[in-house]
Amino acid sequence: AQAEFRHRHQLIDFAILGTGMARSVFGIERPSVGLLNVGVEEIKGQEEVKEAGRMLREANMASMNYRGFVEGDDIGKGTVDVVVTEGFAGNIALKTAEGTARQIAGYLRAAMSRTLMAKIGYVFAKGAFDRLREKMDVGRSNGGVFLGLNGIVVKSHGGADSDGFAAAIELGYDMVRNNLLDRIEADLDLFHARNPNAQANRKSGVSADAEE
Repeated sequence: AQAEFRHRHQLIDFAILGTGMARSVFGIERPSVGLLNVGVEEIKGQEEVKEAGRMLREANMASMNYRGFVEGDDIGKGTVDVVVTEGFAGNIALKTAEGTARQIAGYLRAAMSRTLMAKIGYVFAKGAFDRLREKMDVGRSNGGVFLGLNGIVVKSHGGADSDGFAAAIELGYDMVRNNLLDRIEADLDLFHARNPNAQANRKSGVSADAEE
């Protein structure tokens, strides 16, 4: 996502890109999609976000199940498969989630080492903690995907180990094997075929941004 957001059609593109990713890589036939907003009510939020929501709802695309607006706490709940937002808010949401996870991990370590009984309890619960650690291991989901390009690009984390690097390669392989680019292109073509004015408005918006 871009850190600078100026046009509702970017949100629609992001929704289609995310839907294609969910279908191709995670095997979700018709992913549920939500626009990140300050509230779930249709009257709340910036005009660009509300207009993007209206256009997605009216498009009624077979490849996605648009659910409307979602809030920040819906990200962790898994209310929808794909949460769509612009880059500024998205970056804040991701960094907040990362910081919260580290904070909770610190609380758990402190609590489990505070007393002798806590340490004994940790020994009995070690299997559960190991499974939790495995589930939260970022190395297993290593690889930032650049969507919207005419090719497959996966950026591995600089500090990733061999397992993390292998996970990034496997992710790229899955994207190619499941024809991610073809699916995204087909969905974009379908949306703009149904909404010819959207493509024209999008181009005019890009031209205006370039002039600035």
